[in-house]
Amino acid sequence: MMTLLVAAGVASLTVQVPASAASSGTTMLRLRGGLTLEIPSSWQVYGSADQVRVVTGSCARPKGKYFEPRCDSFWVIGPKALKTGGEGFQRYDPDQGPYYPASDVAPCATNPAYGQVLGKAITAAYRNVGVMHKAHYRVYPGRCVRYDNGLQKTTFKQREWYLPKEKILIVDQWATPGLATIVQNALWDY
Repeated sequence: MMTLLVAAGVASLTVQVPASAASSGTTMLRLRGGLTLEIPSSWQVYGSADQVRVVTGSCARPKGKYFEPRCDSFWVIGPKALKTGGEGFQRYDPDQGPYYPASDVAPCATNPAYGQVLGKAITAAYRNVGVMHKAHYRVYPGRCVRYDNGLQKTTFKQREWYLPKEKILIVDQWATPGLATIVQNALWDY
């Protein structure tokens, strides 16, 4: 197994590439708390141990902050960011609402000309994250609306997997193909 530090601006994050994975087009992304996700090697990783963005497609500014629009990606959020991850910069709690570290209307992920509005969870369940780890799983309906009159232009869904013991949250606004399976098949260091 060879260990590589991702050259895409990641501090204190290691990607391990086993010889078998390298030939299959996947990379082992080691995250906090012993969590490892096997992701396609074409995906790029940015951020730090507490806020990691995995870019899965087109992205105008991959090193941008959360709410950066026009970036096909998902986030892996750690405990520091969770302290202010609820709406109004409250502590994140999946029973109280989605990850939304803002107190105003944030730009829509697909088009910054519109604002995003998230509704109440339409799915609230538990999902496996690898073996012997269960996440609070939520799906929140999202709407992209005009700032001037609130007219809805498009919709999306924000999926979240939250592991309270490990203080890890995975947030996906792009319906990333294969992500649910990747999370379900996660590996853990024990």
